[in-house]
Amino acid sequence: MTLAESYAQYVHNLCNSLSIKVEESYAMPTKTMEVLHLQDQGSKMLLDSVLTTHERVVQISGLSATFAEIFLEIIQSSLPEGVRLSVKEHTEEDFKGRFKARPELEELLAKLN
Repeated sequence: MTLAESYAQYVHNLCNSLSIKVEESYAMPTKTMEVLHLQDQGSKMLLDSVLTTHERVVQISGLSATFAEIFLEIIQSSLPEGVRLSVKEHTEEDFKGRFKARPELEELLAKLN
């Protein structure tokens, strides 16, 4: 289990124990980024490392403004090193972003139409 997954599980359990309604909890597609560095001599780039980013979403509702500050302080104080917390309103783009693009499926659908 990744650090992001265990922290999302902690937030979910905390919400349950504090009677905060969790609408959904899910994983976003993993993102990978290659870090390249330039050789001392020449212009060739070498692969230095590969960074993998895991993102989890815990969508909550019904959090009062007075309790939100306390709740955010609790989850920020227990934030593990290397984990970034983002708090925002859930949008339709967030919902669509959780699904991976499948070009082969889109190609087959285009042939049917």
